[in-house]
Amino acid sequence: MASKEPKPRAIRLPAKVGRKSQRAAASTAKQTKVSAKPTTKLDSVISALRAPKGATLAQLMALTGWQMHSVRGVMSGALKKKRGLAIVSSKTGDERVYRIESRR
Repeated sequence: MASKEPKPRAIRLPAKVGRKSQRAAASTAKQTKVSAKPTTKLDSVISALRAPKGATLAQLMALTGWQMHSVRGVMSGALKKKRGLAIVSSKTGDERVYRIESRR
């Protein structure tokens, strides 16, 4: 039977610091955490597909670290069905190139 590791303890401010100071410290901590929206893997897939040349499945797999079926699933589910983007594919040589078609 494996032994359990102890739970990490919460860091507490010294007892000298009053409640008002603790609230101020907490509010400044919250303010510093607020920043620009982080770039997600889905955003990077969309930007790769919006490139004029588009992107191959291998390029999208390397970009996200996902497996082949996951990349295809994102394109059909999250991009086509949920976001309504028109994804077109064309085969050049041995590789299929995917891109987002602009709607005009």
